[in-house]
Amino acid sequence: MTDGDERPAGAAASGDEQPVTVPRDGDDTVGHPSATGTDDPGQGAPPNGGPSVKDDNVAGDPGPAAAPNGAPAAENGNVAGDLGPAGDAGSAGRPASEPGPQPHPAGHQATGPGVHPVVAAGERPARRRWRLWAVLGLVLVLVACGVPGVLLLGLVRDAAGRPAADREDRGTAAERQLRARMEAQLDRQAAALLDGDRAGFLAVAEPAARPALTRRYAALRALRVTAWRPVADGVPAAADRPGEWRLTVTVGYCFVVPGCTPSSVELGTRWRVAGEAEPLLTAVEESRGTPAGARPWEVSDLAVAVGKRAVVATTPALRAKLPGLLAQAEAAAAVADLYAVAAPPPDRYLVYYAGRAEWQRWYGGGRPKWTAGYAVGVGGGHHDVVLNAQSLTPGGVDDLLRHELTHAASLPDGGYADRSSWWLVEGLAEYAGADGQPVDRYEGLAEARKLVRGGWNGRLDALAPADDASDDRVGGAYGIGYLAVHHLVDRFGEQRVLDFFRAVVHERLSMAEAADEVFGEPWSGLHDDCVAYLRAVAG
Repeated sequence: MTDGDERPAGAAASGDEQPVTVPRDGDDTVGHPSATGTDDPGQGAPPNGGPSVKDDNVAGDPGPAAAPNGAPAAENGNVAGDLGPAGDAGSAGRPASEPGPQPHPAGHQATGPGVHPVVAAGERPARRRWRLWAVLGLVLVLVACGVPGVLLLGLVRDAAGRPAADREDRGTAAERQLRARMEAQLDRQAAALLDGDRAGFLAVAEPAARPALTRRYAALRALRVTAWRPVADGVPAAADRPGEWRLTVTVGYCFVVPGCTPSSVELGTRWRVAGEAEPLLTAVEESRGTPAGARPWEVSDLAVAVGKRAVVATTPALRAKLPGLLAQAEAAAAVADLYAVAAPPPDRYLVYYAGRAEWQRWYGGGRPKWTAGYAVGVGGGHHDVVLNAQSLTPGGVDDLLRHELTHAASLPDGGYADRSSWWLVEGLAEYAGADGQPVDRYEGLAEARKLVRGGWNGRLDALAPADDASDDRVGGAYGIGYLAVHHLVDRFGEQRVLDFFRAVVHERLSMAEAADEVFGEPWSGLHDDCVAYLRAVAG
């Protein structure tokens, strides 16, 4: 399967299954909410959503009638169009006011908490360059977006989204009372979001804050938000100006699947309070949690395609790519599901396709130059995957998606903390990306051979490349990891290798302990056996 289908975005189905024409970039006649900052749902309101058709379809804002509680996805996926304000297209050409997500290097960075980068092309042909870079990237998130596990559990237990009762002991009585008033406003906003009530969503905010909130509402609706649980973290703090307050809020959210374990994000909110009137939002700040950073739905207009196993989102300028990307993501998900080593596979794989500006803004940006994609943990057992549209060639998208979705299926929320296991994490993802092809057809074999013949000390635990490593060094490291995992599979079978992966990456056993437990052999001998094999194949 090649990269995204170049055909124009297809038709959308409304509630009565009448097709809706999708505007091309710059045409804001469909699915663009008003950018005027008013709460009038009539301006630019999207058509009512209904059951999706079996064919791929591209539509505007699902609108008030769109299934807020997770209507079943179309059999071949459906694409929601640009939900952002007219004329604010969040496309590759939009200047980024914040640094973007960190990229996927050719060799995934194992920096602890959760980001794996992918390699960009050196002098290799475009197809090969993309494959390495794309397959190499993943961001390990040590903590699910930095949200304490106890808080996440509280979100799951409490249908109202309230944290543990001991929270009430914080702050003065007046501060707790003000927090309660703000939370009531946030609860109203959450209910409006899930009901498809844009006017109600905006009603809790001052007019100046509404354009940004309009874009956020549209993006969340396009992603089929099914849960939105805001929880105040502590009590409000006075801001610089009289009558203005700050409140940190953690939101648990789900997309498409109503009963998912929520992902979570910490947001800074600002409020104006005047007497006994209800507090009004003046701003919602972008999340800046390390290492995840701002989610795409916080800062960009999104067009979205939803399938049975995958959701793909991009900017309106790139929406024509969605049908092809969704088909490729669905196929990759079927492979990645086989590598869910410690839990059921994700309920949906969420893939973002980033233009130039978005690549530098989403999830904090700043990835190594050789990065083509990455996966970042966002809590609730979910990892978002980001692909760099500028680094991809048609031939490498399938391999990259299999690689990154395997990270999403196989890694724990906390990522892996020890760079010595980098070869195993990336080797398994490369093995899945190769999808059963013979070793002699593996496209990274030349880079692996070059690294084996010079520059590598023969230790798997020292294989992880540096951020500034050359493309060949990164590609070779991924290739050696692939060969080592492939050899273990040849000897012991896939299931035992997955058991070994679980013991090392999830249970945090040492290689020696895991090898004794799973393979019944000392790791020192197995390590040397793997090295001898890869030297024979690539040396």
